[in-house]
Amino acid sequence: MGADRIGDAPSKAIDAGQFTQAEAAIAKALADPRITPTQRTSLEFQRERMRRILIDFTLDAEAVKARLRKQIPDLTDAEFATWDAAGLLEKQVIDGRTLYFKRAPANLFRLSADARARRKEQTPFNDGPNEVLNDHHRAVRAAALAEHTTSVLPRREEVTQIVTVKADAVPAGETIHAWIPYPRAIHGQQEDIRLVGSEPAEATIAPESAWQRTVYLEKQAVAGKPTTFSITYDVTLYARYVDIDPAKVTRAAITPALAPYVAERAPHVVFTDAMRAYSKRVVGDETDPYRIVQKLFAAVDTIPWAGAREYSTIPNIGDYTLHAGHGDCGEQTLLLITLLRLNGIPARWQSGWIFSDGTYNNIHDWGQVYLAPYGWVPMDVTFGRLTGTKPGDDKLEGFYLGGLDAYRIAFNDDWSQPFTPAKTSFRSDTVDSQRGEVEWKGGNLYFDQWDYDFRWHRVDTPRGGGDPTR
Repeated sequence: MGADRIGDAPSKAIDAGQFTQAEAAIAKALADPRITPTQRTSLEFQRERMRRILIDFTLDAEAVKARLRKQIPDLTDAEFATWDAAGLLEKQVIDGRTLYFKRAPANLFRLSADARARRKEQTPFNDGPNEVLNDHHRAVRAAALAEHTTSVLPRREEVTQIVTVKADAVPAGETIHAWIPYPRAIHGQQEDIRLVGSEPAEATIAPESAWQRTVYLEKQAVAGKPTTFSITYDVTLYARYVDIDPAKVTRAAITPALAPYVAERAPHVVFTDAMRAYSKRVVGDETDPYRIVQKLFAAVDTIPWAGAREYSTIPNIGDYTLHAGHGDCGEQTLLLITLLRLNGIPARWQSGWIFSDGTYNNIHDWGQVYLAPYGWVPMDVTFGRLTGTKPGDDKLEGFYLGGLDAYRIAFNDDWSQPFTPAKTSFRSDTVDSQRGEVEWKGGNLYFDQWDYDFRWHRVDTPRGGGDPTR
């Protein structure tokens, strides 16, 4: 049995919705005495993937209609059928049963103007304030141009991140192991990171070299009580703005340091035939590297945002987003990274948390693209192209291709990277690291067994600042 191929048949069966067939193949393979530890882990994860998919896909058609009728009381079966046939309600056929994604009813209003217009109350979506051009963007650009720097408007924030394991999720007396995301210092973006405290007090901070950095904590479970872990830290955050002159952008020489960022990286960044065809349609005969970046950024920006199923259940996120007709921030970013790399333009990942001066906060993913002679510059295709109503706002439409607001903390500079100390069981999120991870000797604790929270407040506004291009 080939170590790399033993899980292929069950995985393909799962993707085809043939869970019973996949389970039979997994059970048979696990019973083979020749199986290696690596093969066993691969098969056990495919079994776990089926379980997670069934946590995400929980609704039948009548349940979807019932949820939609909370906002469209006079919904007709014909309307539902039209939206369903158009692929606007994400679903899978699993062992002959059609099951809809639990977020499909809410996502419909993101994906369909007709559905939005049919709502009895036209309430706005709870999107972040920086997804609309505002005075913060204006101030960032003005400061960058005035100060001749790319990192401006520093702000000191104190952040507390909390993981709460539900009561009796783990037997009393057993040790619970938790990893809470933690930022690494990035010159000119986030600096002077200081752990203020943790619960419990004994904490292991992963080294700065960890691409998905965490703080590791341990605690014993107590019968009938939730188990809470938390960290509090200070960090200085900078807004970024690179004033890109398109005439100065040249195609970067791919050095050994840049080579990984133009390469495929299975399973989520793969140059499939469909990806190549899509790239050709968007890019055409364009050869100017900055115009290629702009074209690809604009194309992915047209893919509407929608709440996503868990990343660990998706075999190839870039390809999934290309075909799904929607994507959340991480899905859009991985698609854009794939397309940029396919065109020989270095691209890489960042993710973490975004927040505001009000109550809005959320997990978020974005990226960076390498543009010579400027180096690595930010890109956030989910926020995409901004539009404004004030004089000079046209200069800020492309803010998020070369700029970042100061209301975000990056925990990760890559995806699917190991933790320090290592996690021994499957991760709940095999790609990203934003909410946290929890396990005990009996295995991983999935997202339905614990909750997470993010709290913040402004400490002060430090003077000075860093410029990562200097």
